Amino acid sequence: MLTFHSDDTGRRRARTELDEGRLVTPYECPERVELVLRRVHEVSLGEVRAPETFGLEPVLAVHDSGYVDFIARCWDDWCAAGHGGEAIPTIWPTRAMRDDIIPEHIDGRLGYYALAAETSICEGTFEAAMASKDIALSAVRHTLSSGEPCFGLCRPPGHHAATDQFGGYCFFNNAAIAAQHALDRGVGRVAVLDVDFHHGNGTQQIFYERDDVLFASLHGDPRTCFPYFLGHADETGRERGEGFNLNYPMAPGTDFAAWSLALGDALERIRDAGCELLVVSLGVDAFEHDPISAFKLTSDDFTALGRRLADLGLPTTFLLEGGYAVEEIGINAVNVLTGFEAAR
Repeated sequence: MLTFHSDDTGRRRARTELDEGRLVTPYECPERVELVLRRVHEVSLGEVRAPETFGLEPVLAVHDSGYVDFIARCWDDWCAAGHGGEAIPTIWPTRAMRDDIIPEHIDGRLGYYALAAETSICEGTFEAAMASKDIALSAVRHTLSSGEPCFGLCRPPGHHAATDQFGGYCFFNNAAIAAQHALDRGVGRVAVLDVDFHHGNGTQQIFYERDDVLFASLHGDPRTCFPYFLGHADETGRERGEGFNLNYPMAPGTDFAAWSLALGDALERIRDAGCELLVVSLGVDAFEHDPISAFKLTSDDFTALGRRLADLGLPTTFLLEGGYAVEEIGINAVNVLTGFEAAR
């Protein structure tokens, strides 16, 4: 299986993350990619190739232009304001405030475009996000042209990024950008299956009123798990999108036996919807030892996941999402890919 990777994903190296009231070294770091890439080589998964460059047009197909401009300029504007640390939002347009005026000051714009305070913006963030979406686009284009599965080693991840909000380590929504690119190239309907422990709130928001993308997410119950304010089972889409948004919230401590029941239902719904392409938001933080998640999947369970996905028989692109700060991230991500290949 071909893997797309770029060293430019390492240009974002944030120093700070707000976690339980402390500023800590971020769990989302360049070493995640290094661990996965090392495992790709260890199992001889296949060629590792640099991505093509696609520019901003595919990003603007799913993201607001003002938001994209904010991400591009944020670090420079932050530094120009004389701030010494990394850019962290401190105020939001909450329910009691106006949200129809975008502030001019960088502190206000940060809050306007942020969904959470844990994700700082640092030097190289925009460049890394651009490289990550190029990886996603290169991967899906290869799948479309060859029919072969492909792995995009994306970083930063993307599934929390909404039309005009960043957070959860995400800036550009790689899976949404890839899905839209496939639609623009003539695919009739795309399935985006998100297996990350955390709900793909950004992907849901982008496609919630559309029927050309079926979005299915298996995740921790938002009553107890980030991102808290989206991901409930009764969120099924709106207008044309009614029935094309599937959420499977599960309690902390869920094991593979229970998790796989939800997976089976999602796969059946994808079959029934007549999807022509599968984009997998491949978060592997459902792993039992992940430091910021609470499911109990083992490394072998990720191999079984890969086999189940292959049974769909769809052209498939895998894009890395979450999975943090543990050696097994490489093993688990690649287990999905080798399980998929073995079952084809």
